[in-house]
Amino acid sequence: MCTARLAVRELTADDAPFILALLNDPAFIEHIGDRGVRTIDTAAAYIERGPRASYAQHGFGLWLVTLIDTAVPIGICGVLKRDILPDPDIGFAFMPEFRSLGYAFEAAAAVREFSRDTLRLPRLLAIVSPANARSIRLLERLGFAFERMVRIPGDRPEELKLFAARL
Repeated sequence: MCTARLAVRELTADDAPFILALLNDPAFIEHIGDRGVRTIDTAAAYIERGPRASYAQHGFGLWLVTLIDTAVPIGICGVLKRDILPDPDIGFAFMPEFRSLGYAFEAAAAVREFSRDTLRLPRLLAIVSPANARSIRLLERLGFAFERMVRIPGDRPEELKLFAARL
């Protein structure tokens, strides 16, 4: 899928260097969690066991976001299906130099539209660290509303804010 400035596509093993950098960004670790990815090989395994397995099982997953004019990877955005949540949820993360430029909103809006029009999802969730004010504002701009606090077993020790949007 594409927007005015972005291309959103499936991740491949070739994206492992970017995923390694993104997953080790201090803000990613603080707000999303430490995935334990420390090498190109573990990044490739993360892509295979996570996003690529999700594409095969659900027809969606986390996708790579690139600048449309240069193909430079800037982040990830997509739809996840967690067993603990009743509906799929949107997720996104961007490299520091590409934050506060509207890219996350643009990508997330496209993913929300794709979830409604192509996946025909009636509802989309989002989970976010209570301290991540920027992501909370982005979700609210996309029409998500806070529902309740949740704990994701095995993911993070603290409770997360659960947001939902009717599509």
